[in-house]
Amino acid sequence: MIPTEEVSARRREIEGKLKQEEETLSFIKESLEKSDQLTKNMVSILSSFESRLMKLENSIIPVHKQTENLQRLQENVEKTLSCLDHVISYYHVAKDTEKIIKEGPTGRLEEYLNCMDKIQKAVEYFQDNNPDSPELNRVKSLFERGKESLESEFRSLMTRHTKPVPPILILDLISGDDEMETQEEMSLEHLPESVLHDIIRISGWLVENGRNQDFMTVYFQIRSVQLDRSVKGLKDHFRKNSSSTGVPYSPAIQNKRKDTPTKKPIKRPGTIRKAQNLLKQYSQHGLDGKKGASNLIPMEGHEHDLRVKHLSDTLSDKHGPAAGRDDVFDIEIDAYIHCVSAFVKLAQSEYQLLTEIVPEHHQKKTFDSLIQESLDNLIMEGDNIVSAARKAIIRHDYSAVLTIFPILKHLKQMKPEFDQVLQGTAAGTKNKLPGLITSMETTGAKALEEFADNIKNDPDKEYNMPKDGTVHELTSNAILFLQQLLDFQETAGAMLASQVLGDTYNIPLDPRETSSSASSYSSEFSRRLLSTYICKVLGNLQLNLLSKSKVYEDPALSAIFLHNNYNYILKSLEKSELIQLVAVTQKTAERSYRELIEQQIQTYQRSWLKVTDYILERSLPVFQPGVKLKDKERQMIKERFKGFNDGLEELCKIQKAWAIPDMEQRDKIRRAQKTIVKETYGAFLNRYGNVPFTKNPEKYIKYQVDQVGEMIEKLFDTSA
Repeated sequence: MIPTEEVSARRREIEGKLKQEEETLSFIKESLEKSDQLTKNMVSILSSFESRLMKLENSIIPVHKQTENLQRLQENVEKTLSCLDHVISYYHVAKDTEKIIKEGPTGRLEEYLNCMDKIQKAVEYFQDNNPDSPELNRVKSLFERGKESLESEFRSLMTRHTKPVPPILILDLISGDDEMETQEEMSLEHLPESVLHDIIRISGWLVENGRNQDFMTVYFQIRSVQLDRSVKGLKDHFRKNSSSTGVPYSPAIQNKRKDTPTKKPIKRPGTIRKAQNLLKQYSQHGLDGKKGASNLIPMEGHEHDLRVKHLSDTLSDKHGPAAGRDDVFDIEIDAYIHCVSAFVKLAQSEYQLLTEIVPEHHQKKTFDSLIQESLDNLIMEGDNIVSAARKAIIRHDYSAVLTIFPILKHLKQMKPEFDQVLQGTAAGTKNKLPGLITSMETTGAKALEEFADNIKNDPDKEYNMPKDGTVHELTSNAILFLQQLLDFQETAGAMLASQVLGDTYNIPLDPRETSSSASSYSSEFSRRLLSTYICKVLGNLQLNLLSKSKVYEDPALSAIFLHNNYNYILKSLEKSELIQLVAVTQKTAERSYRELIEQQIQTYQRSWLKVTDYILERSLPVFQPGVKLKDKERQMIKERFKGFNDGLEELCKIQKAWAIPDMEQRDKIRRAQKTIVKETYGAFLNRYGNVPFTKNPEKYIKYQVDQVGEMIEKLFDTSA
């Protein structure tokens, strides 16, 4: 049972909470009533506000629409006025620009171009909007007139400011790679900067707005003439100022040379000129056999140079005008070589200028046209040189081929630059230089072959033989010709290779060394071809000399002749790189010549047997001291002394007039012969000098041993 007190307390607590809840409920009811009243009031206010807004909207919207219409009308009016102003401006373009167009663009190009832009826009407007308007014809006429003025201005600027490049500047330019290695690459200023700017602006406008390409024709015509005149000016400069000592360069180049090591200027080797003169004389006196022999006696060292100089002087005296023509021709060759280099450099410079003026897709074609005249003249001159060489070769003047070598060598050296410059031009333009190179190689190869054949077939004319047995001019000329090939080994080898002469020389063709193009022959194969060619010439020369030696009735003189020629050949080979070149295909050439030389010395020494045979011990009488000689024995001794004396005197008299130019060989032969004769005569004299075989011993014992040696020492010396 729950106590009563707890129940009463519980009841009181519940009653208290109930009363509290009733009070709260009463408060909520009062609040809801107030909220309802406020809501009714707010709804009333909003209804009133909405009514007023509707009235305001009904009043404002018509005003807004009216205002918007007015603004649109205003904008349309402004646009219409602007369009009218723009259209009206087209009607005033002709009037506003006519004066400027008539006066031309000179001195105010930008202003002129602005006017042309305005006229062009007017033309486009009338064409689109009023094609029948007289204003269209007026602005079109004005536009064409303005375009013609721009074309005329372009031509005028190009004509006034395009001038040939001075020869001195060209020489500086082509020698810049060699002479100014420490300086920046030289460049030419063909046109003043301001003029170039105007020309570029005009050309750009004509292409973009004028739809005109005629100015490109004007451009290449003017620049083509300039290029050709520049190259010809360089050639004239050579003719006036060039000499055998070199080429006149500008002071900048000359001063540069004093301070820094430089390469030699492009010129033909001086020895070629000497070789040409000698070979020309050879062709005139040797091969045709119509004239007497030259006085050429090749010596060693300085002595030989003096004799060569004497020959050149003699040739100049006899053929003065011809010698002068040779010098002129030499200058022409030097000039041509420089003109080739000048063309490449000037063409490169022209292309750089052209790229700034002519649109890219027209550059190659315009450049092709620009260089045609100058390139054609250059190729034509080369063809003339080839033609002259061919005519000379027909006359057996093989000096002409020496003019081709330096030109051909230079053309091949320049070909990569040529190809680079002509890149993008027509095939006909690109093939001109290779065609000239091929023509020169063919002519050169023919000359080389004919020279070798003529060395073999040179006629054996008695009056063409040196009476003193010295070196034949055929030998000296052949060696001199071969020595010239040393400076042009690759060129000469390529000449031979271009004709595919492997079968001619029995050289097996290695597929790795050959191809369908002559330029693709390996340098080693070309070197072997050249070596074989030189060996062929030397072989032909040896056969011819052997044949010529038979002209001499005296075998000893024949031996001296062959000795001198073989020795000259050997010494010439050894003093130059020819011996190394010969050794490529003939390893034993040097030893073979030494054996030939020794054989001829032995043959010559046999000529003294008829002298020494008289005093040899065989068949001489044997006697005892104090025993009187028989008459027959005395007579035999007399005959031996007399035979020796007569033979000695005869040989010394004859052989004194013979020549051995090589001092070393001359002394060697004298010394050997002197030893043999002195020993033999000394033994004979020692045995019979005191024998009473005659009452007049001085009649038979004419010479002492030393005197015999002195007589032999005077052999091969006309001055003794």
